[in-house]
Amino acid sequence: MSKCLFKRYKYLLVLALFCVTFILLIPKYNNTINDELKIHYINVGQGDGILIQHNGSNILIDGGPIDSSNMLIDYLTKNNVKKLDYIIATHPHDDHIGSLPYVLNYIKVDNFLAPKITSNTPTFVNLTKKLKYNNLKITPISAPKTVNLDENLTLNFISPKEISYDNINNYSIVLKLNYHNFSFLFTGDAEKEIENFLTSSNIDLNSTVLKIGHHGSKTSSTENFISKVNPKIAIISCGMGNDYGHPHKDVLKRLNNHNVKTYRTDKDGTVLVKCNKTNLKVLLEK
Repeated sequence: MSKCLFKRYKYLLVLALFCVTFILLIPKYNNTINDELKIHYINVGQGDGILIQHNGSNILIDGGPIDSSNMLIDYLTKNNVKKLDYIIATHPHDDHIGSLPYVLNYIKVDNFLAPKITSNTPTFVNLTKKLKYNNLKITPISAPKTVNLDENLTLNFISPKEISYDNINNYSIVLKLNYHNFSFLFTGDAEKEIENFLTSSNIDLNSTVLKIGHHGSKTSSTENFISKVNPKIAIISCGMGNDYGHPHKDVLKRLNNHNVKTYRTDKDGTVLVKCNKTNLKVLLEK
């Protein structure tokens, strides 16, 4: 073999090894640049709708009332949600599940999680029909349960226990999301009975961000619960001028006394929390 031909083969071999190495490193590089967590507390009016995005995964916690359906679908589309890995329906009240049948019409869903409680409302009946049409079954959730989404992101379901409650709100799924040095607590409409149970348990409630229970109603957010969670940021999802007086003045006062920075979807619009391993910031989307 001539020296010229040998050099050419050597050059091609080095180039091939470089290309293979580069291709192998691309997924690792992408995981690094995409390791940002986004949590959208969407302004769905008088209700809850929360989108969690991380490293290509999408999770929707509740969807708000039926009259927010078009807005919610537009918002998900705008944020490039082509598939939902999980929908978590915290409990079967219309202001939390009203839009979910319409989400199922437009977006592929892999898993649907909900507590072990049903309802005979037209909204819930419609939801079960849509789930059946999409070959989805409700995966019942009872605490404790952990879902590891990846090495940096964990969902810990801490309520409800597998018992009966007189109040449907208390069946609400309560979960804590852990991500690097930050944590987020989502409470649905869980009321003081559940808060008292959680504070008397050995569960670590301490969280960076707290989604205030039951839209800021006086039935939730007790002094002891706020103290145990010890949030830096609180987010209240409620509708402008709602008929329920949410959020209650006592809840706002309690949060203020604990020096909690509080955002409200009725006044601030959609609240977007973005964080990476070391930093967290809040953006408002009015």
